[in-house]
Order: sequence, then C-alpha cells, then structure tokens
Amino acid sequence: MQRILLTILVALAGVDARANLITNPSFETTSPVVAPGTFGIFTPGSTGVTGWTVVGNAGTDIGITSTTFAQSGISFVAEDGSNWVDLTGLNTNNDTEGLQQTIATNIGDSYTLTFWVGNVDSPGTGFGVTSTVNVLVNGASLGAATNNCTACTTTLIWMQFSRTFTASSTSTTLTFLNGDPSNDNSNGLDNVSLLDNGPVTTATPEPSSIALLGMPLLGLAGWRRYSRA
Repeated sequence: MQRILLTILVALAGVDARANLITNPSFETTSPVVAPGTFGIFTPGSTGVTGWTVVGNAGTDIGITSTTFAQSGISFVAEDGSNWVDLTGLNTNNDTEGLQQTIATNIGDSYTLTFWVGNVDSPGTGFGVTSTVNVLVNGASLGAATNNCTACTTTLIWMQFSRTFTASSTSTTLTFLNGDPSNDNSNGLDNVSLLDNGPVTTATPEPSSIALLGMPLLGLAGWRRYSRA
C-alpha cells in the first residue's frame, strides 16, 4: 500500500498544477455555434468567440473551423477539441486579421505562452505551403511562429510553439495575427495556454559563497595588523 501511495505522489509531483489563464483556449464556445463539418465567419469587433475579440481592418475576418471539416481531399482536424481558428478567414487574407484576449497579470511575474500552429502543404488547392502566426504582447512583437511541415498534404498538421515574457502591467493583451501571404488560405491556431511562473527573482549568493568572498578581506585586515606590530 505504501508503495502505491508513493507512486501516486511521485506521479502528482510531475503534474503542472498551474491553471491555464486563457478563457476558451481551444475556441470550443462560439455564438453562433459552429456546426460539425462547417466553419463560422467572425468579423473585426466580434466577441462571438467566447473570451476573444476579433481584430483586423474593415472587410477582414477569421474562421472558426470544425474538426470534421474537409475540402479538396484535405482533412482539417483540430489540435484539441472540436474547433480551431483559421486566421486567414474567408473573404480576405492580410496581416491585420486575427484575434486577441486580455488577461489579468501580476507585474514582475514571468509567464509562459504556448500555442499550436496548423499547416497544410497544398499550393495547388490554394491552401499554401506554410503557416505563420505573429504573436504580440501589449502590442509588442514576440516574434513569428512558422509551421513549415511538408508531409501535411492531406491532413492539417500541428506544431507547438512557446514564448516567455515578464508582465509589466496588471493586465496583458495577447494578440495572434495572420502572417500568411494573400494566396495562402489556411493558417491554423489552436490550444492556447498561458501559465504564471511567479515573480522574476535575481539570484543571490549562497552563504558559503558570501563567506568565500569575505576571506580575502579578513586576510588583508590581519596583514595590516601584523605590519603595524
């Protein structure tokens, strides 16, 4: 019995108990609901994707896509759950379209952001060859994340990316924008996670290190007393 309890405790120790701070991280909840095998279009200013706000220039949009949606012989499966976001939308494709969410944060805390980018390599169908998502924190770029898989010719394949930042305010806005060219009509985003790593601290010397640093000073003081004698 003790061995079983020990095994359970060891297993639990390896589980990250921090809560995901993102609301609706896999875009499962929308209004209107996206029916299986279809996709829904959401325009700038829309809050129809629970927890998120759609951004972009006038005339742009994004698409919440069902995991059972298929077209041109390609299966567009979600990385997690039943839905995923196509940042290229339907009517246009430029680098202003995307979505964002504002989260309460602690000033000075380090945060880890992870997300998945989905890609198909099918230029003949208009779905392009790579998928690039531009990530911003409070308007500042955290860099581009590009999925350039080549074996994803018949199924949407996902790749995970991670970014770390330190919060400088009590609220942080995360923005995900389309980075694909106008002739690429598929750019997937799914399963977004934000974890609080706690305050960023500056390492301080250990007591033994402090003692070693003080030894030359003690030696110097002793030498001066000896010289005076």
